[in-house]
Amino acid sequence: MKAAKWISATVVTVALVACATSPMGRRQLLLQPSAQMDQMGLTAYQQLKQQTPLSTNQKQIAYVTCISNALTATLEKQQNWEINLFEDPTANAFALPGGFMGVHTGLLNVATNQHQLAAVVGHEIGHVLAQHSNERVSIEMATSTGMQLLQALAGEQTAEKQMVFAALGVGAQFGVSMPFSRKHESEADLIGLEMMAKAGFDPRQAVALWENMQAAGGKAPPEFLSTHPSGSTRIRELNKHMAIALPLYQQAVASGRTPKCG
Repeated sequence: MKAAKWISATVVTVALVACATSPMGRRQLLLQPSAQMDQMGLTAYQQLKQQTPLSTNQKQIAYVTCISNALTATLEKQQNWEINLFEDPTANAFALPGGFMGVHTGLLNVATNQHQLAAVVGHEIGHVLAQHSNERVSIEMATSTGMQLLQALAGEQTAEKQMVFAALGVGAQFGVSMPFSRKHESEADLIGLEMMAKAGFDPRQAVALWENMQAAGGKAPPEFLSTHPSGSTRIRELNKHMAIALPLYQQAVASGRTPKCG
């Protein structure tokens, strides 16, 4: 029972020290200092630029940069954001702590206008704003600690061993990491939707984007085995949030924020 009490006390202490709230009001566990996460983002970004060629298409680079600048201009906390267009045929984009973003050239074939591309870039910025990378790292740290405890408690069946198994659920991957990953994706969708609306991009095009994604994706795996919500789930949640996003878009247009990125 001493081990069980020690585990419980440690978890409570860490939770009290590192508990935070996401932009959507969800409680989070953030264990890593922001400066350390930013350094991790910079290091990863430098490696990506070494491994994947950057586009030399100046028209497309200007297009992507125009959209990202319009989005980041809406943020309360201003920082330097870097975005690059990577020569990669996959329909993908990413953003890393520290303000480092990338768009794959293949995404331009699916996001067919500036509004749809803004939905993707806004989504990725949403991950950074909500510190999802920090949360994922923190979850993995907690998961690793749980696994070490399982190894330490291996052997005969004890109350402490049963408690650890119960805390972890059926398995660490499905019981901890994957549900949070779905929450992260859904949260970033809504953060990005509001951001694009405030920047003057039509939020309704976010729905059109995911319809394009569904058409391009072919047969998708069942949602419960995926770290991402299904396309139909995303579309439903985006439509529900349109009551908030559309007034923001109308206010942006009325104030003259109408990006013309191409």
